Amino acid sequence: MNEFDQFVKHELKVKHYARYTDDFVVIADSKMYLENLVLSIEEMLSKRLKLALHPDKIAMLPYHRGIDFLGYVIFPHFRLIRSRTKKRILRRLKQRMEQYEMGVLSKQSIYQSLQSYLGVLSHASAYKLARDIKNRFGFLS
Repeated sequence: MNEFDQFVKHELKVKHYARYTDDFVVIADSKMYLENLVLSIEEMLSKRLKLALHPDKIAMLPYHRGIDFLGYVIFPHFRLIRSRTKKRILRRLKQRMEQYEMGVLSKQSIYQSLQSYLGVLSHASAYKLARDIKNRFGFLS
């Protein structure tokens, strides 16, 4: 994907671009600019890398709605945890607790999962959720 990064930054000269694995986001002031950019990106991916953009995963939205990226909804001055990510965290912690109670998981293993999820939450404005999870699973500390 380095070739793609170089193309976006140096050939298309995109200023506000971020990529993690196969997910990327471009931020710009003009919808027309973004539409033209999509065409250039699709052409490059197809011809040079034999890849294609998923048509259902291209979104051009006003910034005030936030950017859904890597499990977060990113706004200019804060990040929220995506609702689906929050539900998955709670569901998996519940499953881990059930496994712990059945003796399948050690206390150390569930503690590590808890710390990992709290780390994910630390990158968002999710103080209340993190506090609730700590209160619910705090006996693991």
